[in-house]
Amino acid sequence: MPQHYPFSAVVGSDDMALALLLTTISPDIGGVLVRGEKGTAKSTIVRALATVLPPIDVVAGDRFSSDPRETTTLSPDGPFAADARTETRPVRLVELPVGATEDRVLGSLHLERALSEGRAEYEPGLLARAHRGILYVDEVNLLHDHLVDLLLDAAAMGRSTVERDGVSVEHAARFVLVGTMNPEEGELRPQLLDRFGLTVEVAASRDPAVRVDVVRRRLAYDADPDGFAATYDDAERALTARIVKSQEIVETVLLSEQALWKIAEVCAAFDVDGMRADIVTARTAVAHAAWQGRTEVTREDIRAAARLALPHRRRRNPFDAPGLDEDLLDQVLGDDELPPDPPPQGNPGDDDHDPGNPLGQEPEDDTRVEPGQAEAAEDTTPDVPSDSAAAPGDVQDRPAPATTGSQDSSQAAVTAGDPYRTKVFTVRGTGTGAAGRRSRAITQFGHRVGTSRPDGSGGSIHLIETIRAAAPHQAIRGRAGGPLRFRADDLRVASREGKEANLILFCVDASGSMAARTRMQQVKTAILSLLLDAYRRRDKVGLVTFRGGAAELALPPTRSVEIAARRLAELPAGGRTPLAEGLLEAARVLELERVRDPRRRPLLVVVTDGRATSGTDPVARSRQAAHHLASLGVAAVVVDCETGSFRMRLAAELAANLRAEHVPMSELSAADLTRITRAGNAA
Repeated sequence: MPQHYPFSAVVGSDDMALALLLTTISPDIGGVLVRGEKGTAKSTIVRALATVLPPIDVVAGDRFSSDPRETTTLSPDGPFAADARTETRPVRLVELPVGATEDRVLGSLHLERALSEGRAEYEPGLLARAHRGILYVDEVNLLHDHLVDLLLDAAAMGRSTVERDGVSVEHAARFVLVGTMNPEEGELRPQLLDRFGLTVEVAASRDPAVRVDVVRRRLAYDADPDGFAATYDDAERALTARIVKSQEIVETVLLSEQALWKIAEVCAAFDVDGMRADIVTARTAVAHAAWQGRTEVTREDIRAAARLALPHRRRRNPFDAPGLDEDLLDQVLGDDELPPDPPPQGNPGDDDHDPGNPLGQEPEDDTRVEPGQAEAAEDTTPDVPSDSAAAPGDVQDRPAPATTGSQDSSQAAVTAGDPYRTKVFTVRGTGTGAAGRRSRAITQFGHRVGTSRPDGSGGSIHLIETIRAAAPHQAIRGRAGGPLRFRADDLRVASREGKEANLILFCVDASGSMAARTRMQQVKTAILSLLLDAYRRRDKVGLVTFRGGAAELALPPTRSVEIAARRLAELPAGGRTPLAEGLLEAARVLELERVRDPRRRPLLVVVTDGRATSGTDPVARSRQAAHHLASLGVAAVVVDCETGSFRMRLAAELAANLRAEHVPMSELSAADLTRITRAGNAA
């Protein structure tokens, strides 16, 4: 079997390698989230990590990898005798696919024995298999929030509890959780992001020498995997030995009071929420000191820990990019090494003793940053997206598509105001799309509404209905007594009704009639608010704009609303209004997406004042385009941007032609009751 790509051979991922190693030294750190563009060796280095970790001893035959040195083991296969046979095996790397069901992750009833023997027996899931190993989730941002929360709960508690299908089991589940993701495909919710201990941003090097080295090594590996791996045997063995030594001394590393105060100052200066940042930074600093062979945490250990533990905890809203101002970090840490702890206070009743500072230390002015100063320093930092180092060919770094027609350069600087909570627009009927939070659908999560035969998409067993399906056939199957006789086609699973995610396609009028600064700011604020709503409901989003003489797809459908927000900020305005072209381009995109993802139902949001001024007979052509869209059965909303005392109500007429809901922009706020789109044909 070909060797895995050696961990030591990966080039240009120093921060990622360090984060992974630190979590293996101290699993209490809480796992690693690796964010980066495609083709940056994220999966390669994670899979290579398992090959350099020291092997572990387990109780032979135990499905839950119990440690024979533990006096009490949380294993359903236990308890084990003191002289139980043991075996040594490599650390497991367990990969959790994006399409995994809750049954596969947690484990479930053993179907074969339940049906054939009538016994309720637990069949372990991926969490049990990953105990004392690595659980790897590629594209973790595409995993349903419920499963991500479940993984993080297990990682934090070190155990998994299963109460379902007549099974009640608790087992140990201590593992290093590693998630990788491409921000182009959407972000994790901030609440889930915060629960990853460390995060790393990776990007391909722009240094030609590094790129040549990467290609040379990869070609050599592909030509002779075993020979290539053999050249790194010594380096891999040395790395394993260093990990073992670090794991042995990590519990003895001293985290002084001075170091704790400095960690608290750093976290306060960066205005992070909660106390998890302080705890994770402290654990990471200790692990880093052990990795460096030190017996006490130093300033450099705190700096390395903060760079990995804080960037993703500074996001104030979903559109903020993770990042860390390293100049501010160095300012808070100061230039001097941490002094040793002072001796205990000789007189606890001394009037000069400050209960808020048990060390009685007066930090120097140049090493303490007050919260106001931290905010000021942050305000001067350019708002650079975390993935700004991506390759020029990637979507987040491409310049905004060129627009046609005249452009008022003054409009380029118009920015959106503060977003607000919008009304909820849903697609009528019941869909079958990916689980989300917008429209009604049959999904794996929600309340039970019936049963069906299993179709391979998962779902919990409905025991009563399974028995009912098997009962009429017992005589034919020769049952005279004893347990029921089941066949595979007797099995029934619960059908559940929940919410699905949709495709929200924005079709935005960027013509001269929208170019007034106040109106464009209102339009951008409205769209930004709708994007924020789409983010919370886990939708895909796309953006079509029209101005001058043509329409263009400014952003193909994506799960990353952050990219859509950046495209919106770049949106200029001016020229005539090619409304028909905009509607036809939207129809083209929706028809293509229907082929690519037939289960995801679309919702078209047209933002316009309804005017059509470009081309020959623009009004008639716009009416025809609207009728074409309506014939596709697309649920739609027309956000009317017309203002002023005299109104032509052209957007309302467009909504009627689209069979869409008409919503004046001034009524978009969620102050009123939730609205449901009237385009029922989309069901």
